[in-house]
Amino acid sequence: MNLANPVQKQAITTADKVFESLQHDIVEGRIEPGSKISEPELSKQYQVSRSTLREALNRLEKCHLIERKANVGSRVVECSVTGLLEIYQVREALEGMACRLAAQNMTDQEIEDLKRVLAVHADTKELQDGIAYYQEEGDLDFHYRVILGSHNAQLITILCSELYHLVRMYRCQFGMNSPRATRAFDEHRHILTAIAERDGELAEILMRRHIAASRKNIEKKLEKEY
Repeated sequence: MNLANPVQKQAITTADKVFESLQHDIVEGRIEPGSKISEPELSKQYQVSRSTLREALNRLEKCHLIERKANVGSRVVECSVTGLLEIYQVREALEGMACRLAAQNMTDQEIEDLKRVLAVHADTKELQDGIAYYQEEGDLDFHYRVILGSHNAQLITILCSELYHLVRMYRCQFGMNSPRATRAFDEHRHILTAIAERDGELAEILMRRHIAASRKNIEKKLEKEY
């Protein structure tokens, strides 16, 4: 699924394909954090012009997956504990707002679709075993669907375009396994119930608590590892 522009779908260009390939490789760690971006090598690898590649790199920079410095060039961002916790603080505030708006604005069909997403999650073996709660990107991601359900273009751009893949990069870097797997899924169910009942205030509170609990769990995990 093309997540480059969830607000307005457009015809996929060569730059889109390069952007999505690089984005996926960075998020999954095949291009390591902190590694230098070589434009000549990538142009040759993807068989595209430097201008097409630069268009893709510009978009990766807007997604905060690469950074450019004068006289140094482009590098993949490095994941830091501080950066991770800051992102969760931003998510707590903005996704809480998105959840409140979703309770107000989601159509009945969107709510039914979200119920089916959780049904798919419930069938995964890792979740049933309480080991991990991994969500595929895009339409199979509970948070992604809730944000789209806010029907607020600004929130969608910030959370589904600018920060979405950076969040997934951090998740891959620091690991998806969590003793909170079953509890996190239950929290999703309670959030969905609040949305379905059109209780925006409760939906926002539950989403904020959900993300705050995930952040605290990560902090405890990192304290043991570092």
